[in-house]
Amino acid sequence: MNIERIENLVYQLLQEIGEDPERSGLKETPARVAKMYQEIFEGTNYTNKQIAEMADKTFDEDIYDENCKDMVIVEDIPCFSWCEHHMALMNLQISVAYLPVGKVVGLSKIVRIAEMVSKRLQLQERIGSDIADIMTMITGSEDVAVVIKGIHSCMTARGVKKPGTVTKTSTLRGKFEIESDLRNELINLLPD
Repeated sequence: MNIERIENLVYQLLQEIGEDPERSGLKETPARVAKMYQEIFEGTNYTNKQIAEMADKTFDEDIYDENCKDMVIVEDIPCFSWCEHHMALMNLQISVAYLPVGKVVGLSKIVRIAEMVSKRLQLQERIGSDIADIMTMITGSEDVAVVIKGIHSCMTARGVKKPGTVTKTSTLRGKFEIESDLRNELINLLPD
C-alpha cells in the first residue's frame, strides 16, 4: 500500500465532505487512517494459497482415518471485515468445522485464517468460501463447514437502518453438504 498516497486521498476526502483537515482534531487523521487501512486490509496482500502456507501447522493423528466421523469445531471467532459494496464495517462471528483425515490443524491457525480472510474488502459469502478452501488446502479434508453470523453497518447505520439485523451464511463442503445427519449435528452444536 502506498501510505503517503492514502494520506493525501483522506486529506482530500475530508475537504470534499466539507471538513477542514487542518483543524486540530483532524490534523493527524489522514496518517491515522492510512495506518489503520494498512492493518485492516492486510489480507489483500495474500492469496488464499499464501494464507494456507502461513497457517500450515498440522499434527499427524492416527485416530483420524478416512472412516472417522469425529468433528472439530472452532466456534464464534470474532472478526471484522469491510463490505466491498459500501466499505462499511461487518461485525462477524465465524464458526469453522471439519472432519480430520490423518491430521489436525492447530486451533489457533483456524482463528488466524478467519482473521486474515476477513482483512479484505469482502462479501460475507466469500469469506466462508475462502476459509473453506484454505482449510481444505491445509488439512486435505474435503469435509469443511463455515457458518458466519454478521451484522453489517451498511444495513444498520445507513440505507434501511435496521439495527440488530443479522445475516447468516453457511458454506458446506463434502460430507457436510451431502449427509443430513452430519449437517444437523453441526447445526445443533453451534450456538444460536
